[in-house]
Amino acid sequence: MLDPDRRDPWPELAVLPMGRRVEISDAGGSTWRGTIVPHHDFSGARVLQLKLASGYNVGLKIGRDFAFRIVEEAAPTRLSNVDGTVPLPTAPSGAWVALLTTGGTIASRVDYETGGVRPVKGEAEILAFYPELQHRGPVRIVPVFDRLSEEFRPEDWAELGEKVVESFHAGAVGVVIAHGTDTLGFTAAALSFLLVNLPGPVVLVGAQRSPDRPSSDGPSNLDAAVQVARNGGIGEVVVLMHAGLSDTRFAVHRGNWVRKMHSSRRDAFESRNGPPIGWLEGEVFTLGSSVRPPAVGPARCDGPLDTHAGLLWFYPGLQPERAAGFVQDLRGVVLAGTGLGHVSSTHLPWIREAIGRGVVVAMTTQCLGGRADPYVYATGRELLHAGVVFLDDLLPETAYAKMVWALGHAVTPDGVTELLRAPRAEEFLDRHTGEASP
Repeated sequence: MLDPDRRDPWPELAVLPMGRRVEISDAGGSTWRGTIVPHHDFSGARVLQLKLASGYNVGLKIGRDFAFRIVEEAAPTRLSNVDGTVPLPTAPSGAWVALLTTGGTIASRVDYETGGVRPVKGEAEILAFYPELQHRGPVRIVPVFDRLSEEFRPEDWAELGEKVVESFHAGAVGVVIAHGTDTLGFTAAALSFLLVNLPGPVVLVGAQRSPDRPSSDGPSNLDAAVQVARNGGIGEVVVLMHAGLSDTRFAVHRGNWVRKMHSSRRDAFESRNGPPIGWLEGEVFTLGSSVRPPAVGPARCDGPLDTHAGLLWFYPGLQPERAAGFVQDLRGVVLAGTGLGHVSSTHLPWIREAIGRGVVVAMTTQCLGGRADPYVYATGRELLHAGVVFLDDLLPETAYAKMVWALGHAVTPDGVTELLRAPRAEEFLDRHTGEASP
């Protein structure tokens, strides 16, 4: 029988702020622990919405016989280098991180009236759906775009780069960019070439499920990205996403080494030709030896970009006439060739003609490991003699992003070629390995 003197918990629970962690128990002994998130318009009276550690949301109808307590905040992240001997610097108390939002799944929610997904707009709504975002320190939200990642254009990369620079100039210790996953690799690669003298990390992060769907990866990804941005000891552009099926293990990939490898898994991103450059495991962040350290600054966005570039994927049956038409109005084209960087010999005439009129033709490989090499087969040597620029182990999307940047910085084909071949942002690997983890 209900104790008439028992205090009703609902008046206190109803006024707790979004993001407060609570543990709630009912009279039958069931217990739920999670973070308070906004209730839906169709939620009934006395219903509290919680996001559980599993990522699932649950609605609890609070009775007078319920009890609750507020859960203490998590401890700060510990940092170590790859062999655990030298601690990495921790950001001072009060240091703030900039969160640039661009749209995509990580910045969207389910509209329960329509059943579709819509963007989360404005700082208030973003903080409501990511209530734990600031539990380790202040985060300033800067909405930049409101679009799915397939709508991105190279011009957007330059604008995003300028916003990153503005954030660092305003005092941010690190920058997180919430981005749709489909073209996240393109943006990360482009920013790695655009941004120089970075005094802290630029961390791109995405999600495969919107924040209020079951088992959403958005909140955990974003929290991990903010940790790395605040304490990372990194002076370059990186991508952070889940590593494997663990809820607490995340991989930090160099921005121009990474590719989305799966359409829906939350560990969809992998570094090519080697392991990620860092790992966040629970509360411990580990960096490898190849990480570029923070620069003194000031940060700078090294534009402009020239979009008279294309990315052409070779496939059996691609007609030379169609390929020639594709490059007709371009200054540069990246070919994603087969194997070591090959195309059919029937394409040599248009390639020679294009190079003869000043088009820079660069070659990469479609393969997910290894590099383009013109010296093994006759086809590669013929392409090399025609003037094709082989770009070793660059991913096609990385090569395209670098082409857009190089065309904006050089007038002559020789100048563009020199920029393409010169290391700029640790994009070329001296040694390849099949290892997937330290």
